Amino acid sequence: MTEGRFLFRTLLLLLVGLVLMTAWQSIPLIQAEFLASRAEPRAVTPRGDLAADEQATIALFEQARDSVVFIATTERVVNPWTRNALQVPRGTGSGFVWDRLGHVVTNDHVIAGASAATVRLADGRAYNAVLVGTSPAHDLAVLRIGVGTGRPEPLPIGTSHDLRVGQKVFAIGNPFGLDWTLTNGIVSALNRELPSETGVVIERLIQTDAAINPGNSGGPLLDSAGRLIGVNTAIYSPSGASAGIGFAVPVDTVNRVVPRLIAQGRYIRPSLGIRVEEQLNAALSARLGIEGVFVLEVEPGSAAERAGIRPARLGRDSGFQTGDIILEVEGRPLRRVAELLAALDRQAPGDTITLTILRDGTRLTITVTLDAGR
Repeated sequence: MTEGRFLFRTLLLLLVGLVLMTAWQSIPLIQAEFLASRAEPRAVTPRGDLAADEQATIALFEQARDSVVFIATTERVVNPWTRNALQVPRGTGSGFVWDRLGHVVTNDHVIAGASAATVRLADGRAYNAVLVGTSPAHDLAVLRIGVGTGRPEPLPIGTSHDLRVGQKVFAIGNPFGLDWTLTNGIVSALNRELPSETGVVIERLIQTDAAINPGNSGGPLLDSAGRLIGVNTAIYSPSGASAGIGFAVPVDTVNRVVPRLIAQGRYIRPSLGIRVEEQLNAALSARLGIEGVFVLEVEPGSAAERAGIRPARLGRDSGFQTGDIILEVEGRPLRRVAELLAALDRQAPGDTITLTILRDGTRLTITVTLDAGR
């Protein structure tokens, strides 16, 4: 009997202890619920002024934003069943205001193959664009829109020949249709080369790690002063998205090509009036151990003929005989045909240039006045 009472008392004490422990543990929860019912927003900690570089970046974007445009293109498609013509979306890209006459600069590949384009300004106004001119060799194009009042200011123009690796750069565009997006980075490298769709090498490209994605094409690349230093044109990316390697057409090229597109509707490249061929040139150069551009033919009445440049010959008995080999243009050595075309691209029709040629084993220096290309 005594043992039964003892066991009962023990169990009772354990039960009471368990109840007390549970109640004790519930006190913080009750307190928390009581405090939560009276909770208020936390006090904001004062931030202080933005850092100087942040303020500079904000000011740059706010100043340049209105000069950047969104470009949407459409393509004319004919329904094979109804024969009705429809305008279907083709793609989007970026561009920027070039002058106060309504000219807008973008990439050629942004509008190539399109039948119409719409340019939308930062304030929401949209205009049907007229194509002024294109230069596929430089991946540049000029559109024109009829802006009345409230015209956006053109972007300030900088230079690209004096850029240095490590400079800060800023890209504004519409990647994946996300309009007016700012990214930043540095000049990663200079004087990169990429072949254009026409096969002509676009030289002196700016390489940057500023994020450039599909839709950024045609948008401006700015320096830290907010000046245009390039037109974003391409990326290197196995995935198709930004991999930190983007390229921009340098503004020195843009500032040479765009005025000609506005004035003439196309870029007329200066011409020597010779025929050259890249693959054959590479084979001859490797076979003979001579770095230069082999002149295969000279057009009658051309600048080359007037300067006395001699083409290759195919003798009945002697076989193929090399003619003049162009070694240098304005003192710059040549290794490939693309380098000759790029050197000529820096000139204008009517300019007189100096060529160093190899003729029958002798180096000669001649001057040539360039013609307008076709």
